[in-house]
Amino acid sequence: MKKTPFTETHYALGAKMHEFAGYDMPVEYAGIIEEHNTVVNHVGVFDVSHMGEFWVKGPQAHSLVQKITSNDIAGLPVGKAQYTCFPNDKGGIVDDLLVYHYEEEKYLLVVNASNIEKDWNWCVKNNTEGAELENASENTAQLAVQGPEALQTLQKLTDIDLSRIPYYSFVTGKIAGIDNVIISNTGYTGCGGFELYFYPRYAGNIWEAIFEAGAEFGIKPIGLGARDTLRLEAGFPLYGNEMDDTTSPLQAGLGWITKFTESNHFISRPLLEEEKAKGLSRKLAGFEMVGKGIARHGYEIVNKTGEIIGNVTSGTISPSTKKAIGFGYVKPEYAALGTTIFIRIRNKDIEAVVVKPPFRK
Repeated sequence: MKKTPFTETHYALGAKMHEFAGYDMPVEYAGIIEEHNTVVNHVGVFDVSHMGEFWVKGPQAHSLVQKITSNDIAGLPVGKAQYTCFPNDKGGIVDDLLVYHYEEEKYLLVVNASNIEKDWNWCVKNNTEGAELENASENTAQLAVQGPEALQTLQKLTDIDLSRIPYYSFVTGKIAGIDNVIISNTGYTGCGGFELYFYPRYAGNIWEAIFEAGAEFGIKPIGLGARDTLRLEAGFPLYGNEMDDTTSPLQAGLGWITKFTESNHFISRPLLEEEKAKGLSRKLAGFEMVGKGIARHGYEIVNKTGEIIGNVTSGTISPSTKKAIGFGYVKPEYAALGTTIFIRIRNKDIEAVVVKPPFRK
């Protein structure tokens, strides 16, 4: 298995480790619920160095990024980030990602760890513009410092006024005495905070500085288990669950990052325009369980007569609300808020209701 610059630190802290996307990653330290609540109420640190980072550079960088991503970067100024996806040539999703407009002719694409090779090959294959591509994944470390006390923690380590970095914006500057750190007001927890990108050789210095600065706030390392419960509570879809090569961004509720603007002629745009015009065959819906039971990935969703109308993509007990929550694809007529659906759990149909995420208000 591959290691991140923090792998030995995770072992030293007693983390439960498991393979994820080919990396040896921490699933939990003190326990998923405790770690989840630490991020919701205070501040926690995630090692996300397994994520992929691609640079797109040169005069043709804008044209390539505009073509391969569904969102419109025409109005994305330098210093801003954008959530988007790579549509495939059948209208499905290669991956979801962040695009950072780093310099006038330079973009950073941050992709999911499990899709690095697939995404890189997709970018190379479609680079008929001749943009300069660089896969910097092996030379980039990343920490996500998340929670309501993340800003106070990190502010101790920099002269940059972090409160002046708006949501989905970033700066490049000094953190803990280390230059050229990308400090991004983004994250996948719904709890606020920052994501830091830096060279792996500085990993130990930055880790130690963050934990020293956050000691007064009860800062803790957080594993992938709590990362999943946090993103689900926040109503964020996960590639491999809510999205894959067969789901369109429209079906996945990502019409807001699928822009049919005049300047945005991305791959599969005609297919997605046709799908929107004809009407969707299924829609992603959030739900809360009414009856007793926990929905799990792959469980069937049925109507009151027992007809199968879809399947669960993610489900858990919300540590914040103590309710069983989930996402699933259903026929469009069952996706309206307040609709009663049923989750088939061990041959029993348990009542649930369609609700609007986020599940943690």
